[in-house]
Amino acid sequence: MSSDIFKFRQFDVYQDFDGMKVGSDGVMLGAWAKGGNRILDVGTGTGLIALMMAQRFPKAELMAIDISEDAFLQAGRNIANSIFANRIEVKHTSFQNLSVTDRFDAIVTNPPFFIDSLKNPNQTRNIARHTDTLSYSDLFHSAMRLLADEGCFSAIIPSDYKDRFIQEACLCGFFISRIYGIKTVERKLVKRYLLEFKLKRSDVIDAKTFTMMTHNERSEWYENLVSDFYL
Repeated sequence: MSSDIFKFRQFDVYQDFDGMKVGSDGVMLGAWAKGGNRILDVGTGTGLIALMMAQRFPKAELMAIDISEDAFLQAGRNIANSIFANRIEVKHTSFQNLSVTDRFDAIVTNPPFFIDSLKNPNQTRNIARHTDTLSYSDLFHSAMRLLADEGCFSAIIPSDYKDRFIQEACLCGFFISRIYGIKTVERKLVKRYLLEFKLKRSDVIDAKTFTMMTHNERSEWYENLVSDFYL
């Protein structure tokens, strides 16, 4: 398989632009996040998460946005060539400037997370990975403005940034409702956190830890999560 195309069960993702490629973070988030009738994918990149959510929620209308023109064009191509094209609108805009008539039931993002760290010479990759164009504060304030009262906001974050991310969410008026720690293998520390926030406090926070690989194979949890997508 060419490195410029990633084939899934119901769609193909071309990734020949100079940005973030398909990776396990995006796949896990797209397979894990809750949806609704209206779903927003922030920083869509290749359009992967929007396509996954469209597959999982066949009655949903989706919007995929990205501030990068290269990403906007790449996502537009992938979505236009998919069976979900009539349900996903792609926009070249920032989250901060997005204006809609109806709020979203679910907002999903694999967000920029690096803060004050060394940058890559690749500007498109910098936009995807660094918080210069979308700070944590801007992310949650924009989500607050665009999320329906009963909606949920989902993200995936490296473990080093989890506490700061949750703190900013709480400062903006969000409450954590699900937190899943993800290890690559059992003997290692948690590498990523799948996080879900709501505008109302949950009676019980769903907190779990899972492992992706067991004995060089996908763990039962990970296989069940991604089996509808990976070939």
